[in-house]
Amino acid sequence: MGNLAQEQELTSIVMSEIDNVATLLQNIESGEIVQYVLNGQKEEVTAKQAIPFGHKIAIKSIQPTEHIVKYGQVIGAASIEITPGEHVHVHNIEGIRGRGDKAKGEQK
Repeated sequence: MGNLAQEQELTSIVMSEIDNVATLLQNIESGEIVQYVLNGQKEEVTAKQAIPFGHKIAIKSIQPTEHIVKYGQVIGAASIEITPGEHVHVHNIEGIRGRGDKAKGEQK
């Protein structure tokens, strides 16, 4: 039996049902369909811009200050509204680790 990504021809990976981003397994061009498995179901989203291998793509709408969740872990907070299919990276994520105000739930 082969790799799950190869068997299902997935272009990204989601590790937790609470993730709101998928991690790309290859370079993606704008307009390309990105496939992933969530809760045992094959899902897809259309990339709104070119996104490099290893970067993240939004699979759900993410509001400003909402946590970005990858592999079931909070990795930051959205600095702007992010829609499904958008590249999620340093241009629209704010780090919250090491910031006592953000870690305690304050939204400044």
